[in-house]
Amino acid sequence: MTTALRRTALLGALCAASAGAGISCGSGGSTASTTTGATGPTGTGGAPATSSATTGQGGSGGTLFTSGTGSNTGPFNDFPKDPVVDLSAPAGAAGLFGPAGSGDPMGGPCLFEPEPGTLFPSNWLRPRFRFNAGPNENLFEIRLHTPDEIDDLVVYTAGTSWTMPKPMWLSLAQHATGGPITMTVRGAHYNGTTLDGAPAVGTSGPMTIAPAEASGAIVYWTTSGGSALKGFQIGDESVGPTLTPQQAKMPTVGGTVTCIGCHTSTPDGLYAAFTAQAPWGNALASIEQGTVGAQPPFLSVGALSALTTFGELGIQTYSKAHWKNGDYTMVTPFDKGTSAKLAWFDLQGQSSAEGQAYGFLKRDGDPRGVGAPTWSHDGKTVVYVSTNAETTGRLDNGDADLYAVPYNDRAGGTAVPVPGASDPNLEEYYPAFSPDDAMLAFNRIPSKTNMYNAVKAEVFVIPAAGGTATRIAANDPAECVGAKSPGVTNSWPKWAPEGTTVNGKTYYWLIFSSTRGPMGNPQLYVTGVVTEAGKVSTYSALYLWNQPEMENNHTPAWDIFKIPAAPPPQ
Repeated sequence: MTTALRRTALLGALCAASAGAGISCGSGGSTASTTTGATGPTGTGGAPATSSATTGQGGSGGTLFTSGTGSNTGPFNDFPKDPVVDLSAPAGAAGLFGPAGSGDPMGGPCLFEPEPGTLFPSNWLRPRFRFNAGPNENLFEIRLHTPDEIDDLVVYTAGTSWTMPKPMWLSLAQHATGGPITMTVRGAHYNGTTLDGAPAVGTSGPMTIAPAEASGAIVYWTTSGGSALKGFQIGDESVGPTLTPQQAKMPTVGGTVTCIGCHTSTPDGLYAAFTAQAPWGNALASIEQGTVGAQPPFLSVGALSALTTFGELGIQTYSKAHWKNGDYTMVTPFDKGTSAKLAWFDLQGQSSAEGQAYGFLKRDGDPRGVGAPTWSHDGKTVVYVSTNAETTGRLDNGDADLYAVPYNDRAGGTAVPVPGASDPNLEEYYPAFSPDDAMLAFNRIPSKTNMYNAVKAEVFVIPAAGGTATRIAANDPAECVGAKSPGVTNSWPKWAPEGTTVNGKTYYWLIFSSTRGPMGNPQLYVTGVVTEAGKVSTYSALYLWNQPEMENNHTPAWDIFKIPAAPPPQ
């Protein structure tokens, strides 16, 4: 059954189940990703590559697509005709606020979720609307307007958070063919009978549903309550345990795994590979349902001996082109500082000797050390951090630029700086190849700053061959919350495992961690990156509200993981 048919069948069932709840569902039609056009303008990358210190802010996206054709034309009735009055609000709330948009233009609620300018994958978590109240406000109106809907969605609530019902979201996401949906929030003080004065108009801005889905699952590192990996499939409304140090069966240099941070995924989605602490070594452990913690069956005695002999192995990387029987290969830094080399490990090597279980890629032209490599999916190129600051498996305080070297059947070759991501006046690090190897995402900070958990870190994207680096719009928190970037630790970008091209536009998704939230702790955010004819458009950050808000969540990996199912949401 196709994705469109599966979604239509699910939508029908959910709408039937919710018919008595005052939720009106749309009239069906095919999914937006197969019928929408992509005719609007997109933003561009900014300054030329010769001035990477002043690269552009990224585009605002423009109009993603116009109304579709055939069975997917509107307007639709996904939004109910009558206002939704939350149980926390007075029954007559709809008669208190007056005409749409009226009231005091100052002092209204500050909407920070979704951040205005957000692009949603069409199969994402249903939207949650969250805002900070203005002075003395205790009653609120949320309004969503799009010309593709017969009615506006109007919600009245006494709370500062409201989540769209799932049947409504599934139907709306199916019909998202008209471009941005305008979100507006108003607030007022309710005295038990009426409002004290006119309502105050708060944030107003767009959210857009893309004609493309996001695939796979996300596995991330949490340091709350100990070191562990947690994960979820796209669309899940909760997260579940994926791997703990106690479950990891693979021995390390110190004999016991105590930390499983700095993890990456293997191309089959079956294993998490991580840098194991105390002392530092590398480990592979299954995250597949039923075999969690097990080491790979193909891992040879020789390879295991080599991996557990060395004490300073850094963040590892893998390529789909070199992940099959006879060629299970890992690439990772070995040693530290300027002595760190780019090593390969044959995970089926029959001897632990150099040249059989492991070896080193030549990097002619680069005298510095190596950190945090990423390996292209086609297996041809390794992009790494040329640095003098690799230490205990991670990056530290020192010089850092992105360099590329051919894999060349484990021989390496001439290493060259990536234009636009190798400015000597900045530090560029944590590179990641997009799923089609066309682009790189990376972090950037001012020179001579510690790269590990850097407060001033920001995320950029650039063509994989180099060029103009685009500062993504998702670096910036919602304007009304007062937090600014740099200063909110936007770090560790990773791409979704697939991109989708619709009518000439390619839709990519990036995940990263940031401390912009109300608690100030690291949490996970997703953003869209859309390319068309060499132009790059970027969007605001989309908060993952299924993650525990009080936990410290870092270093996400996004792949076709076969992880255990997340538990039902509370």
